[in-house]
Amino acid sequence: MNTRTVLRAITLGAIAAVVGGTLVACSGGGDDTGSTSSSGSSASKLDAALKKGGEISYWTWTPQAKDQVAAFEKAYPNVKVNLVNTQGAGTSNTKVQNAISAGKGVPDVTQVEYQSLPLFQLQGDLVDLTKYGFGDLKSKYTDATWAAVSQNGGIWGLPQDSAPMALFYNKTVFDQYGISVPKTWDEYIADAKKLHQADPSKWFIDDAGDAGVATSLMWQAGGHPFKVDGTKVTIDLQDEGSKKYAQLYNTLIADGSLGTIAGWSDEWYKDLGNGTIATLLAGGWMPGVLAASAPEGKGHWAVAALPTWDGTPANAENGGSTEVIPKLSKNQDLAAAFLRWLNSDPESIKVFIKDGGFPSTVADLNDPSFIDQTNDYFGGQKIYQTIVPGAKNDVAGWSYLPWQAHANDIFADSVGKAIANKTDINKALQTWQDANVSYGKQQGFTVKAG
Repeated sequence: MNTRTVLRAITLGAIAAVVGGTLVACSGGGDDTGSTSSSGSSASKLDAALKKGGEISYWTWTPQAKDQVAAFEKAYPNVKVNLVNTQGAGTSNTKVQNAISAGKGVPDVTQVEYQSLPLFQLQGDLVDLTKYGFGDLKSKYTDATWAAVSQNGGIWGLPQDSAPMALFYNKTVFDQYGISVPKTWDEYIADAKKLHQADPSKWFIDDAGDAGVATSLMWQAGGHPFKVDGTKVTIDLQDEGSKKYAQLYNTLIADGSLGTIAGWSDEWYKDLGNGTIATLLAGGWMPGVLAASAPEGKGHWAVAALPTWDGTPANAENGGSTEVIPKLSKNQDLAAAFLRWLNSDPESIKVFIKDGGFPSTVADLNDPSFIDQTNDYFGGQKIYQTIVPGAKNDVAGWSYLPWQAHANDIFADSVGKAIANKTDINKALQTWQDANVSYGKQQGFTVKAG
């Protein structure tokens, strides 16, 4: 996603005004902001706004939004929600930033990826939702998703979804070649080598340079390559977690098990459907993507827990979003009331799940009606019995870069090239580090290499 335009708007003055504190996104650690109780007046204020009614705008790219808005307007007929489909995360970031820069046309509520939230929060563009008593909602969400929205002394959104990593594998291919489901990364490597030797036309995994997968694997390995304290950033892409990721991919490349078809392309989806690609490492949102975009794979795929490095349960997140309220919203109270309903009301969460969403709310993640549902695409497997526990095993303390979306954008220039050219991933990570150190300094951050 292209967020260069967004980041150029971060001025030195805005950065200097940022309140110090640990900037943590999508992590199990981080700020305990919001643990104190709100006064009853905060909730009453939102209830009053709903009763009074009015009109707000909501920008999002989620497919569930239409049905959620319909349910909300049915419950609160005095409120009109103007829904705008922003098509995707990168496009949405640019549209929101352009509106903020122009000072007009800014949405009242907008969806933002967890990793992109700092782009707006550091510029002072978001409403701190602490004043609305949102801290009282903390216990509703997983630790990782709550940490993603509470940072720098404030609460900037409510978690929408979670995205624990899982191993998606083509069971038909595994059965055909006598491959067992790997529980560790060493077993994963052995399985990959076995498949490639048996049928070189298949790829055990395909990854042309996905930064999201890379950072998730570093996270799961206990890595902390990005340490952020307000505007002070340390980058160490040679830490333990980064080296484990590099070793895994260097081995897969050397064994000829790693394909390099561009992810999310038509060819990629085709090969997922016909069994050319045997495994996927992705977040809990992947089942819906496979069913919609690789229909030929129906009945062939299954889900397992993400392999671990040493046999100890450990996981990481891979994506996820929140909704925030820009400071330029002209109806902040009503926007906050809608946001509270959108991401915490059981009726809204029910619609979200029904339409394929993977929740961030603890109650729903523990609800048998969610966990025990069967999935036809995965041959009737109760896939969430496997995926949900991953959300409980996220390794604590992960931080993203304040400019993570841009960092992901340039990942292909270093690690992506190394994968394509079959060269050392460690050296490529160092190149990625150097590029991020330079970029961060250009944006006014104090950045050093670890």
